[in-house]
Amino acid sequence: MAGRRRTTCPRPGSGVRHGLPSALALTLALVGCGGNAVTDSARADVERMLDRRAEAVLERDETAFRATEAAAEFARPELAAGAAEFANLRDLPLAAWSYDLGDFDRSGDRATAEAALRYRVRGYDKAPVTAVRTLSLVRDDDGAWYVASDDPSEEGTMQLWEQGAIRAVRGERSLVLGVGRPEGTLREYARLADRAVPAVTEAWGEDWAGRVVVLVPHSLEEMAGLLGAPSDGYRGIAAVTTGEVSEAKRGSPRPEAAGGSAKAPADRIIVNPDAYAVLGAFGEQVVLTHETTHVATRAHTNAATPLWLSEGYADWVGYRATGRSASEVAPELRRAVAEGRAPAGLPEDGDFGFSGDSGRLAQAYEGGWMACRLIADRWGEVRLNEFYRAVGAHGKRAGSVETALREVLGTTPSRFSEQWRAYVRTQLG
Repeated sequence: MAGRRRTTCPRPGSGVRHGLPSALALTLALVGCGGNAVTDSARADVERMLDRRAEAVLERDETAFRATEAAAEFARPELAAGAAEFANLRDLPLAAWSYDLGDFDRSGDRATAEAALRYRVRGYDKAPVTAVRTLSLVRDDDGAWYVASDDPSEEGTMQLWEQGAIRAVRGERSLVLGVGRPEGTLREYARLADRAVPAVTEAWGEDWAGRVVVLVPHSLEEMAGLLGAPSDGYRGIAAVTTGEVSEAKRGSPRPEAAGGSAKAPADRIIVNPDAYAVLGAFGEQVVLTHETTHVATRAHTNAATPLWLSEGYADWVGYRATGRSASEVAPELRRAVAEGRAPAGLPEDGDFGFSGDSGRLAQAYEGGWMACRLIADRWGEVRLNEFYRAVGAHGKRAGSVETALREVLGTTPSRFSEQWRAYVRTQLG
């Protein structure tokens, strides 16, 4: 056909001499009949090596794991690697560990790859946690590929085992994973988490996993590393709940909240040990119950859910059985009422942003809590739960609250806002 070059494969006896020039010989070695390039086996070789690496982690086979590591002159020392990384993982109860190789860029005996590390904690994760990694790879003279470095990608975050040896403490309904913390401290977290789980189930119901995983890093900086964010944004945050799809934290500007259910994938409560340590016993329990509520409600929390509802409901569950009065739980809002600065409406998502204005942030949480408390007092706790689920079932923000107010509570946004303002004045005036 005109305009297309044809490649003819020489056959024995075709008259082509065996003493081909080297450039032509290389071309014929790389091009088959029809002009298709022979597939480079490097990617498949790396995938097989990563399979062996994953199996070594699951089998706790340090020798096999080290056999996938590059020689010392190629490896990077910044993060735990080799024997140190393997030892850090030793106490983590794993049900699954695998790599899914993505982008692969090879240049000679070196390559860079993106890989999705997926792992499940035995007895807790219904679906894997996904950590996106950037791998530096080297090939030796025998053609075998090795991992020279394994770092979080730009889209990924640091993992707990990269911060040090993991210590695992198992509670009746919780698993606490800590780094740089004594066992006694981690057992106290497990005790509080074990109390939070039944408290949440009593309020929300049993349609969730009924167990939590709590991560306790060594410091605020390490907590921020697990979240892939600057530490300043979490300085006053006692704990954060993260999930595979979205995340929620006290002070998050995002419209989604995270958590988990029996149908949801892995979720983690990540503690800021610096802020948590100054709360006192009562505050520690409220915070863990609040975050456990995010885990329980995750399957019904999405972009349709305003933060006043997701955070207010979590606080409502946290304070539900404490016997604390409205004035005790909402001091900032009470002060605003006393000074004639009572808010005109429910808090917006932007009011939950951690901008350094602690009074505004506290009022946002207290305002959301008061709204959920109003629903529970006026319509009952069952209707509050139905309202929460109905908002999430809408799927998108526009119309979600209006529809749920009408169908579940038989009211309108304007009437509910008026009722909320009156309730705030009555309870806090």
